[in-house]
Amino acid sequence: MGKPRGFLEIRRSKADQRPIGERLNDFREFELPVPDALLREQAARCMDCGIPFCHHGCPLGNLIPDWNDHVLSGRWEEASIALHATNNFPEVTGRVCPAPCEASCVLNLETIPDQGDGSGRVQPGAVTIKQIEHQIADRAFDDERIRPQRSPVRSGRKVAVVGSGPAGLAAAQQLGRKGHEVVVFEKDDRIGGLLRYGIPDFKLEKEVIDRRLDQLRAEGVSFRSRVHVGVDVTGDALKKQFDAIVLCGGAIVPRDLPVPGRELAGVHFAMEFLVQQNKRNAGDIVPEEGAILATGRKVVVLGGGDTGSDCVGTSLRQSAESVTSLELMPRPPDHRRDDNPWPQWPLIYRTSSSHEEGGQRDFGVMTKAVLGDDQGRVRALEVVRVELKGGKLVELPGSAHEIPCDLLLLAMGFVGSPRAGMLEQLGVEMDARGNVRTHEFATSVPGVFAAGDMSRGQSLVVWAIAEGRKAAERVDAWLSSTAARVA
Repeated sequence: MGKPRGFLEIRRSKADQRPIGERLNDFREFELPVPDALLREQAARCMDCGIPFCHHGCPLGNLIPDWNDHVLSGRWEEASIALHATNNFPEVTGRVCPAPCEASCVLNLETIPDQGDGSGRVQPGAVTIKQIEHQIADRAFDDERIRPQRSPVRSGRKVAVVGSGPAGLAAAQQLGRKGHEVVVFEKDDRIGGLLRYGIPDFKLEKEVIDRRLDQLRAEGVSFRSRVHVGVDVTGDALKKQFDAIVLCGGAIVPRDLPVPGRELAGVHFAMEFLVQQNKRNAGDIVPEEGAILATGRKVVVLGGGDTGSDCVGTSLRQSAESVTSLELMPRPPDHRRDDNPWPQWPLIYRTSSSHEEGGQRDFGVMTKAVLGDDQGRVRALEVVRVELKGGKLVELPGSAHEIPCDLLLLAMGFVGSPRAGMLEQLGVEMDARGNVRTHEFATSVPGVFAAGDMSRGQSLVVWAIAEGRKAAERVDAWLSSTAARVA
C-alpha cells in the first residue's frame, strides 16, 4: 500500500470526455486518455483493504489492489502482468463493463469527513478501477508488452469453439495456450460477436478487437467467419471433426413486444439497428431498401439497459428529430435503499453517456399498442402509466396517452438461444429459460460444453470472459482424461 491516507486525501476523479457537441458528429470513442500523474493519484486511493471485496464483485477475480499498487509505483509491466493474469481482454472490460468491482469497493461502505473545504461529510466514492484497468491495457499495447503466448507443446487434440464473442474468444485463447488446436466458427462476416456488432464504436472502437485478435492468431487460434454452424456445417459433422466443442453462441433471441400493431413498418429489434450502423462504420454498404436510420425521425426506444442506451446514442449521432427512452419499471432511487446494502450491486438511478447526450427518459410506462398511419407505418405508441403495488405492475386510471413515434426500437433484453439448427442437431438439453443446460460447463452430450450467455443467459461481458476461461479448464481436463483412457 503506497499511500495509507490516499483514500482520505484524494477525491475520486474520472476520465475527461470529448464535448457532447463534438462527439455527436462521429462514432469515435468519447473518453479521453488519462494523464499518468492523475492515474497514479487515483490508484493511490486504493486502501489495501483487509478483505478486498472488489475481487468478489468482479466475476473474473481481478487482482485489483495489486495492479493499483503497481500503477502508483510506475511499474507498468508488472501492472499488465497482474491484470492479464485473470482477464484476457481488459481493454474491453475497461471500456464497456458496468464495473461491479467499483460497486463493491470498500470506499462505498460509508461516508467520511470531508478533507477538502470542510463542508461536512461526503461520500468518497469507489476507486476508479475501470478507468485504471482501461489505461493499463492500452498502455501495454502501446508499449508492445502484449506478446503471443504460444504453447511450446502441442496436444494433438482439436477443439471447435462456436461463437466469437467474449466467451468464445476467452475459451479459445485459454485452450490454445494449453496446446490444443482451436478453430473458432463465426456466422457473421467478421470476428468479434457482440463486441463487433452489438456495441457501438463510440464505446468500443473495433481496432481494439483487431489488435487482440492478432495476438490470438499468433498463438495458433484459427478463425472461420461466415460459417453458420447448424446451417453451413452440421452439428454431427463438427463432432466428427473435433475432439471437443465449446458452444459460445450467446443468447440471441430478443424479447418481443406482443401488442397490436407490432407488425407495422418502422418497428425493429435494437440489434437490427445497431448492427447496421457498425457495418457502416466498418465501410460496408447497407442497401437503402433495408436501411434502418433514425435521421429526421421521432425515435422511441423501449428498454433502458445498455442496449437501449446504445440505441439512444446511435440515434442522436444519426440526427434523429427526437429520442425518447421508455422503461416499464418505476424510476429507481437516487441512493441505495436499506434492503439493498453494500456490497450488493446498487439498484439506483443511472445515467449513461448516451443519456447525457440528449433525448428524454420516462419510467413506469407500458406500451399497449403500436398505432399506424395509412401507409402501414408506425406513427405513435398507445401507452399507459403503471406503478408497482404488491410486486405487480398496476395501470393508473386515466393515464392512457399517445407518444409520437415513427421509428420504434425494441431493446427489452434477450430470452435465450434458438433451439432449431445447431443445438437441435447436437441434441443438447435446454433449460426452462431457453438456455443450454450445463453442469460445470458440460452439456448433456459428452464432449460438448457451453459457456457465456448461451448457457448463463443474458449477462455481462465480464461473466462471459470468466465463463469462457472456466469452460476452457473443464474442456482441457476432459481432453486429458479421455486421452488417458484411450492410452
